[in-house]
Amino acid sequence: MRFVMIPKAVHPWFDKANNGAQSAAQLLSKATGRTITVEYRAPQTADVSTQNDIIERAIATHPDGLILDLLDEKGNRSTMQEAVDEKIPMTVFDSLPPEGMDITAVGADFCEQGTLAAERLAKLIDHKGEVAIMMGVPTAPNHALRARCELKVFAKYPDIKVVATGIDNDSIETAQKQASAIMQAHPNLGGWVACDAAGPVGIGQAIRESDKVGKVKEVGLDNLSDMLQLIKDGVVDSSASSRPEMQGYWAVIAAWQKAMGQQTPKNIDTGIDIITKATLSK
Repeated sequence: MRFVMIPKAVHPWFDKANNGAQSAAQLLSKATGRTITVEYRAPQTADVSTQNDIIERAIATHPDGLILDLLDEKGNRSTMQEAVDEKIPMTVFDSLPPEGMDITAVGADFCEQGTLAAERLAKLIDHKGEVAIMMGVPTAPNHALRARCELKVFAKYPDIKVVATGIDNDSIETAQKQASAIMQAHPNLGGWVACDAAGPVGIGQAIRESDKVGKVKEVGLDNLSDMLQLIKDGVVDSSASSRPEMQGYWAVIAAWQKAMGQQTPKNIDTGIDIITKATLSK
């Protein structure tokens, strides 16, 4: 059996998810005595048309299932409908399926993840001051949901003002440049949250390069090695992390079950970890 896994872009977070996917394929092959493979096809950048082209090429090979992380719920819908028409099962991970499509979603509770990060930042800045949000890929369902929930948290506190938002399109370099520009434009900025895994790394780099460590607080997302190092170095306070390896693993398990004709749950919640310097020292 052959599955095709298509993430948002080439990115260290998705490398972790792919590691989990390959582990699941190995386990299933061993358990069933049948070769199970996962082909990993990542767009070079977070571009919807490029991702759709990759999905269409995958559909043409008639795999036993597609495992997708959507860049744009609306922009991906028609291509996904092609898979439905070809009776190719789909599973999404780190994302939400288009409304009305009966597709299992594997991932964290994205609203909870954004809420946890925003509440931690609010506490760090004593519930007052200027904050900014790095939005990731605004059309991505999970990034957009985190952003909405972060904004909802900040709206609860009358003395917190969201003064800027950046768009990094899942690029650490873009996030670093945008964060630097925003901090120059808002010298009284007190803190940052983000909506993707690349954003908080770029923000942390910008905080360090701007000599604002300790002056500008950051609560990040996810568990990239650069993110963990920024926490260890005291540049970033903490991270509300999803579990990419687990998402990749369970996405393959769900895709395999669906390919075997089994019913699968609407959602598989892989949980959230709060990572701090203290948890990293254990």
